[in-house]
Amino acid sequence: MKLLLRFVGFLFAAGTILFIAGIAATAGLLWHYSKDLPDYTQLQDYEPPVMTRVHAADGSLLAEYAKERRLYLPIQAIPKLVTNAFVAAEDKNFYHHPGIDIYGILRAGMLYVENYGSGRRPQGASTITQQVAKNFLLNNTVSFERKIKEALLALRIERTYSKQKILELYLNEIYLGFGAYGVAAASLLYFDKSVHELTIAQAAYLAGLPKGPNNYNPFRRKDEAIARRN
Repeated sequence: MKLLLRFVGFLFAAGTILFIAGIAATAGLLWHYSKDLPDYTQLQDYEPPVMTRVHAADGSLLAEYAKERRLYLPIQAIPKLVTNAFVAAEDKNFYHHPGIDIYGILRAGMLYVENYGSGRRPQGASTITQQVAKNFLLNNTVSFERKIKEALLALRIERTYSKQKILELYLNEIYLGFGAYGVAAASLLYFDKSVHELTIAQAAYLAGLPKGPNNYNPFRRKDEAIARRN
């Protein structure tokens, strides 16, 4: 009996030591990556470059000049149909998570283990807030370091800005193919419509593009584009 109690005591002590060591290691890791994070407060005054559009006297469009096609819209000017489409496609728990989606991370981790060695690309678990952090403050480098910084920035961004502000930044910056950045420019490019004129199918198509605009090119990959939209 004494041996059993000693063994249980040993297991408990070992578990406690490992738990404390894990907490300390995690804290140290977070401190290491958080000490040189970009200044996320600059998002408040973000003013992106937009297209210069030249019109004739009758109002018809003559030409557009820009390195990036972009027309910036405040969130109040973007219809719910469009915002709902992007939230449904990119981040279903957007209004409920604090910047990172724990369940999404666990799900992506399980799929990674299941598909390990198969050559399949790992499923991402980035929230809309993490995408804002990456697009505005980081880069597209595929590494654990970037993902950790992305997550830390997302948590800080969520504490500083409203969900509506985060959505506004995302919907105006996201790349949607053919040089179009943001939903306003993409709506004109693909459908020659303002965002207020989009149908459900058209909004759904645009919302499916962030995963890979070239993969859902409506001219070269029409079937894939329709399947993704549906």
